[in-house]
Amino acid sequence: MNKDRETSEHRDSLPEQTRHRLDKLNKLRSEGKDPYRLTRCEVTHQASGVVADFEQLEGETVSVAGRIMARRGMGKVSFADLLDRTGTIQVFSRLDQLGQDSYEAWQELDLGDLVAVTGQVFRTRTGEISVRNFSWTLLAKSLRPLPEKFHGLRDTDLRYRKRYLDLMVNPEVRDTFEKRGRIIRLIRGELDRRGYLEVETPLLNTIAGGAAARPFTTHHNALDLDLFLRVSPELYLKRLIVGGLERVYEIGRNFRNEGMSTRHNPEFTMLELYQAYGDYHTMMDITEALFSICCLDICGSHDIDYQGMAISMEPPFCRMSMIEAVRLHTGLDFDVLKTDEEAREAAKACGLEQVTVNMTWGEVLNTCFETYVEEKLIQPTYLIDYPIEVSPLTKIKAGTGGRLTERFEIFVVGREHGNAYSELNDPFDQRDRFADQQRRRDAGDDEAQLPDEDFVEALEYGMPPTGGLGIGIDRLVMLLTNQPSIRDVLFFPTMKPQDG
Repeated sequence: MNKDRETSEHRDSLPEQTRHRLDKLNKLRSEGKDPYRLTRCEVTHQASGVVADFEQLEGETVSVAGRIMARRGMGKVSFADLLDRTGTIQVFSRLDQLGQDSYEAWQELDLGDLVAVTGQVFRTRTGEISVRNFSWTLLAKSLRPLPEKFHGLRDTDLRYRKRYLDLMVNPEVRDTFEKRGRIIRLIRGELDRRGYLEVETPLLNTIAGGAAARPFTTHHNALDLDLFLRVSPELYLKRLIVGGLERVYEIGRNFRNEGMSTRHNPEFTMLELYQAYGDYHTMMDITEALFSICCLDICGSHDIDYQGMAISMEPPFCRMSMIEAVRLHTGLDFDVLKTDEEAREAAKACGLEQVTVNMTWGEVLNTCFETYVEEKLIQPTYLIDYPIEVSPLTKIKAGTGGRLTERFEIFVVGREHGNAYSELNDPFDQRDRFADQQRRRDAGDDEAQLPDEDFVEALEYGMPPTGGLGIGIDRLVMLLTNQPSIRDVLFFPTMKPQDG
């Protein structure tokens, strides 16, 4: 098959509108007007700026650029809506101003084409702020028709797979992602103001440490070494505390090879911070400050709506121990249940099916909380004092017989949004905890943490009392932008490949 025949068959297989647009492009190329050869254009103003500064710009000449999203008028006068990253501006075009050839070429443009327009700012007789088209340049030809604004891109699977189309035709999606960027800037600004140093730690780890999670694995060919994508930067950040940096934070990607849901994506963004000479109470204060600052800026108030639930983000947040929460919602009192067996029997009697013969007092307590309580914590709540079994990197809480730790998670709308500790800095205790985690792995728990002897050695040089905090950026963005799924706040969520 020769090249001309291949090209012809490929063209015939395209949708009719695409073939029509391709014909227009080929005609332009034959006339020496290939838009793809242009390397840059001068843009003096953006759409929202022209509208906002109309009183100063009226009568002035500006240059704008963007995508044609709507067309009106087919005679000697026409209108077009031009979309850039800030919004839309109306372009007013007249035959007698552009000239016959330029105006006819303008009328041949399609929705989706990218153009630059230079013209005069004015207001039409109907009051629409516009740019009077003096000259224009085609910057790129849209060979595929855009989805119809009101009906063409409501399929969520298509929106996630083709986010570029979603951003073009759904302004509320743009708004969500602009707010995401603002939230991250607000967090950085507040932590910088508090004297924290932003750092970067490895994404490729020889040990998958810092969190109880199943890691992704990969292989380094040059070193012939298996590596893990990090599940958490915690152990590296605490090494920096040992080194004397005292206040550090990182905003970056973590990777966990686990299930997917409206709250879970295999890769996600976390804020982790550590402060020497602080504890989990210090972290509660910082969490309230960060949530409050972001909420006021993004929502304009501490009172927000999330999927029909009225939420107050005004500090201070409620503080409740895990034992108190379980007692409140189930009637089970783990202060009274002293032994592993008593805890197991009481939980079984309460209908907890997940109880097994080997579960400890702390494991039963945590399972009761996750089963009966977690989804009921709608208003911002610090759930404090977790069992040691589920907190291998956390300092023991005094007066609890070694059963509980100084740890909290913050819950809003029935889901966890952050996790914090008074960090364990006793190298002997840490080595014992790692040994217990290894026993759990040997017994089949593939989410138990791998021992990290180098981290224990770092602790042997001495780490000051330290508070640590992790906040899920994606879930915070979901909360403050009223989005039901984590996929709605990720530009490109992980998707199963389409067949074919």
